[in-house]
Amino acid sequence: MWRSAPPFAELLAGCQHSALHLEMRDHYDDPDEAPRVAAWKAGHRPDPDDRASWWRPWLDMVAETVARGVVIRRARIVSEPVSEYTKYLYDGTFTNVAAGEEVRWLPRRKASDLALPGNDFWLFDDHLVRFGYFAGDGAYLGDEVSDEPAVAKLCADAFQSVWSRATPHAEYRV
Repeated sequence: MWRSAPPFAELLAGCQHSALHLEMRDHYDDPDEAPRVAAWKAGHRPDPDDRASWWRPWLDMVAETVARGVVIRRARIVSEPVSEYTKYLYDGTFTNVAAGEEVRWLPRRKASDLALPGNDFWLFDDHLVRFGYFAGDGAYLGDEVSDEPAVAKLCADAFQSVWSRATPHAEYRV
């Protein structure tokens, strides 16, 4: 069944064992993120020794979820050479990793023969999928969730195929 998505924090809080996220865009235009992107463009980089300055409340939520035993994995399919926005993401990804996420990167050219859903998604506990919808310019348009077994299987298979080919963050270079 397809329905409007509950708040993301609620989905993550209810997660028991895994939360998988597949990102397939080269740019996202999130107004809440705009100040961080502007600061990055001006030369600011997150300080590895100043955890309090990192992206909150997201990283706190990740750390709390991982502490409960939930595995959070994020795979990003990216065009190469990478976009400026992808460079921004890359420079800050160490904070996601420090909070407990596992992150991998897959060049888009290596995904050509993979069956992928048409939208970014989160898959919670292998059965609930939250699709995120974005405009061509990267603006967030909304989301929906589905608990249809065939949809969850498509997303689980897609994520695993990307994950198995992708390069761990510590080894990937932009």
